[in-house]
Amino acid sequence: MKKVEEIVTSCTQLVEPFLQELAFELVDVEYVKEAGSWYLRFFIDKPGGITIDDCERVSRYLSDQLDEKDWIEDSYMLEVSSPGLGRPLKKSKDFERNLGCLVEVRLYQPMEMGGPLTDCAGQSKKKNTKTKELTGKLCAYDEQGFTISLENNQEIQFAYTDVALVRQFVEF
Repeated sequence: MKKVEEIVTSCTQLVEPFLQELAFELVDVEYVKEAGSWYLRFFIDKPGGITIDDCERVSRYLSDQLDEKDWIEDSYMLEVSSPGLGRPLKKSKDFERNLGCLVEVRLYQPMEMGGPLTDCAGQSKKKNTKTKELTGKLCAYDEQGFTISLENNQEIQFAYTDVALVRQFVEF
């Protein structure tokens, strides 16, 4: 894992100055192995959204820089894209941007809930049930965690370490 963390950190440091010049935001960097192949993914954003031309510009820059540095031993696929609608909230600015919005929360372990609940799909659940998925309005956040308000005005605090995923709720 240390190798992966070092690559992500180095890639972040490599691309951030270039993205700042373009007024783009670096949302996330991933270096993951999937189906036997390594992928180096950069998720970028800007006000009004990222275009294909934006992704191509950043991809060309990264390709040139990574070829020149040549410090990633494995062969990998380079991908640059928008974070999309299912963008996870990871940084303080993500939580700030989504204060007052509905968010979907997925937990590692089920938690006991009293009273009527609504799951992430908007389905009612019975009282005193365990759930790993909740939807509520993001009310607050700090360094340790965040708070959501459920439909019944019940507020629940979560530690970041207990949360597998938190993202803006998108209804289709």
